[in-house]
Amino acid sequence: MTSKDVYALKVETLEGASVPLEQYRGQVALIVNVASACGYTPQYAGLQKLHERYGARGLSVLGFPSNDFGRQEPGTAEQIRDFCSTKYRVTFPMFAKVQTKAGAGQSDVYATLERASGQLPSWNFGKYLVDRQGNVLHFFPSKVEPESAELVSAIEAALGK
Repeated sequence: MTSKDVYALKVETLEGASVPLEQYRGQVALIVNVASACGYTPQYAGLQKLHERYGARGLSVLGFPSNDFGRQEPGTAEQIRDFCSTKYRVTFPMFAKVQTKAGAGQSDVYATLERASGQLPSWNFGKYLVDRQGNVLHFFPSKVEPESAELVSAIEAALGK
């Protein structure tokens, strides 16, 4: 696949159901590689706030657990769901654990994000802002907090004030 259209892909939910990302076409997506045992894990709270604040305007926060960095997401799908639900009250969509790093086994989502942006996360909680047509607009590294002025401004611009 050589497309840069993220919404052209199918993924698996945390519960194991196959779903097309096509269902998010027409919305702005914030795709994040998440982990439960990382110094950046408290960003789940900010991601949930973005989901609540901008969901009605068309923002979808999409979480993709990954164990690529520091083995900080070793849990099963059930453990990840339980952690996110109880500790951070996450209600945004969470997908099956994926490999974000390049190479054999890399998920189609992250291969597509890399082709589109020229960047891959170097740690957990890297964020890609995707427009309503499935094109990557921006990549934000882990250190950029979900509620930072930089990220909120980009989200608002993508949504259209």
